Amino acid sequence: MRTADTRERILTAACEAIAEIGFEKIRMRMVAEKAGVSTALLHYHFDTREKLFTEAMTHSFANTANDVERDAETAPAAVILARIVRSLLPTDPELHQDWRLWQELWVRALRDEATRTYAVDLYAQLHTWVADVVRRGIASGEFTPTDVDDLCTLVLSLSDGYGIRLMLRDPTVSLDSALASIWRQVSAALSLPEGMPVE
Repeated sequence: MRTADTRERILTAACEAIAEIGFEKIRMRMVAEKAGVSTALLHYHFDTREKLFTEAMTHSFANTANDVERDAETAPAAVILARIVRSLLPTDPELHQDWRLWQELWVRALRDEATRTYAVDLYAQLHTWVADVVRRGIASGEFTPTDVDDLCTLVLSLSDGYGIRLMLRDPTVSLDSALASIWRQVSAALSLPEGMPVE
């Protein structure tokens, strides 16, 4: 088995296990069993639970970004931005799992300085991800110029707020209403149609 394939299997298993039972309860043996590898092989790739957790978060984020940007060279910036907004909410089972990982990250970051630093860095990556698409749209003339940093902060903040309520199954918030509310702010800032682009 190739090293890259092994790491992929371990990280996928770690994401699933952490989302299912939480980081504090997770044991390396559980992840090894779920990935179908020996505990020794797991420890060869990830010597601590903390390293496994941060690598799993990075893996999850990278997979989402790859899916969203699959045709970023040819798709309109508004389409890519709409995909990003959808990916920032628990819109499907995979993203629901991602949200459970983020919730674990937030809780752990409150108690552990290294995790807090990692979480801040991950948010910076999210901010850059959104900002790059907005800047591309502005440069191409597709978007009206705006304060990119302010807009990105607003999008991430709204996504977190609505995402938490959706994860709690708050009956006053639906996925459609959350997406519409976030996109309303995006479209107003960038002079886009109010309805999200449909692929």
